[in-house]
Amino acid sequence: MNAKWLVINLTVALLIQGPGAVVSADQRHAANNSPGLVDDVRRGTSAFQDLEAARSAGYVPATGCVSGPQEGAMGVHYANVALIGDGLLDPERPELLMYEMRNGRATLVGVEFLVIADAWHATNAAPPVLKGQHFHYVGSPNRYGLPPFYELHVWAWRNNVNGSFADWNPQVSCDEHTPEIGRR
Repeated sequence: MNAKWLVINLTVALLIQGPGAVVSADQRHAANNSPGLVDDVRRGTSAFQDLEAARSAGYVPATGCVSGPQEGAMGVHYANVALIGDGLLDPERPELLMYEMRNGRATLVGVEFLVIADAWHATNAAPPVLKGQHFHYVGSPNRYGLPPFYELHVWAWRNNVNGSFADWNPQVSCDEHTPEIGRR
């Protein structure tokens, strides 16, 4: 293939895949640890470091402690059902808060944004992107019993060596979780 056709093929590939499709390893690392969304999440959830404040704001236990056999864990999810059902995304108002239970106490480690796919697509043509971070699509049936949805984890309160937006965090553990701690 001559150089002209190579340039044309690369240009077409970039147009199809969209801007930012070809990035260096440094750019991928920077995008995966983008401070903008993390800062917004911290600003919006600072008060929820106190689990009682989260409960007062409408967050209720939604799962036991979610862990993976090799990847680490996500922690215990507390959901705000009104936010999940509204079809909107706000960087400072996540639908779910994630807590790790250690030493008999709940510590806020991150959040999960979740929007039901039908509610999102009622007013949006493209899948959700929040501050440059693309959401993951989860079809149905799924283990949560939800209709198809989009989700994005943000590790705003606990460092994650896999990146601020990875699903699993090897720095989080379910070892000390008991159902009684999560319900207090």
